[in-house]
Amino acid sequence: MQLYNFFNSSTSYRTRIALALKGLPFDYVPVNIRAGEQRAAGYLGMINPFAAVPALVDGDFHLGQSLAIIDWLDARFPNPRLVPTDPTLRARVLELSYLISCDMHPINNLRVLRYLENTLNVTPEQKSAWYRHWVAEGMAGVERLLADYGSGPWCFGDAATLADCCLVPQMANAMRMGCDLDAYPLSQAVYRHASEQPAFAAAQPSLQPDFVAP
Repeated sequence: MQLYNFFNSSTSYRTRIALALKGLPFDYVPVNIRAGEQRAAGYLGMINPFAAVPALVDGDFHLGQSLAIIDWLDARFPNPRLVPTDPTLRARVLELSYLISCDMHPINNLRVLRYLENTLNVTPEQKSAWYRHWVAEGMAGVERLLADYGSGPWCFGDAATLADCCLVPQMANAMRMGCDLDAYPLSQAVYRHASEQPAFAAAQPSLQPDFVAP
């Protein structure tokens, strides 16, 4: 398998975590989204028509979108399960995962921030305020979900799930962008626990071959 990804992309990060949790080896293929490599004709035409990362290639099978990739991995390599089979637990895991991946991440990713800056001409201060506002909105919801339904050292119980794969990169990005996370102690506890686990540690941006120091 090949994973086309970028070291600092949170969607790439969550996919790397899933692969590591399942112990699946893959070829790391860097795609520099800061330089626009995801829009190159060869990448669009042969790897990912969405002009985004990550993309997983397994023989003739190509798949974009991190949640779709992780769901496919779960179906093919079900040990360990990242989306539980129990209906209630599955619903909670997906609820938190979708909050991060559908509500928070899309409005704070690189292309949105660049559009704000380059097309709408917002100031750096306004861009930062945008980012921090939507992180605060989303993380407040995450914290409430963990307070109401979370348990164990992970988001939901004693094993990592898709929810943890989504939460850890979101927390890492928020810290990198200087967001105040003091109001989210439950989320911070999950992040600290996960960061000590080998699969999560191996997937962190600073250890990837295309890492560039800020």
